Amino acid sequence: MKILVIDDHPLIQEALAHVLVELDPEVSLVQAFDASDAHAALPRHPDIDLALLDLALPGQDGFELLAELRSEWPDIPVLVLSATHDRATIEAALDRGAMGFIPKTANARILIDALRLVLSGGIYVPSERSTGEVAGFRNRPAARPEELGLTLRQADVLKLLVQGKPNKLICRDLRLSEGTVKVHVSAILRALNVHTRTQVVIELARRGVRLEAPSIRAR
Repeated sequence: MKILVIDDHPLIQEALAHVLVELDPEVSLVQAFDASDAHAALPRHPDIDLALLDLALPGQDGFELLAELRSEWPDIPVLVLSATHDRATIEAALDRGAMGFIPKTANARILIDALRLVLSGGIYVPSERSTGEVAGFRNRPAARPEELGLTLRQADVLKLLVQGKPNKLICRDLRLSEGTVKVHVSAILRALNVHTRTQVVIELARRGVRLEAPSIRAR
């Protein structure tokens, strides 16, 4: 397993190196201390499984970098690790395609559980009452579309939607017209009783839903 850690603090990089061994004894960490490091590392390591991103980076806004990573490397899930974790910050990160948000106040167990959840197709959002609890989501089987009130094709759209992909890319990946994708997105919002894409991510995390890969993979 290979994880890209984007954080400008050497002590955080060192601490994560010790903690992430628990996730996988053979884990390989690729260190990036700013946005330019991250952009340089990704072409050299196309086999990266996940990126951990600190939003407070020198030289570039962390949200801007997050959006770039999701656009340029859509198959690599990004998990935000941040000292600022108010609701607005969390929702802004999810809105830009983050697959989860871990406060830097979270302990090692929460970090590992959150990483396992995201790597298995889930989404991690910290609870409002604490730094987060994901133990109840571990090893949960992937949700079937009918459990969410969705058709198979709507489920495929949902899986790409939570990856932060815009309608244009969903159209390309699933070979659907933009009008059809919009209809499916509207149906997803109704089924989950939410109003925005960010609320979809939060609701899936609240339910502990894990999604399998779309039936048609991105080319």
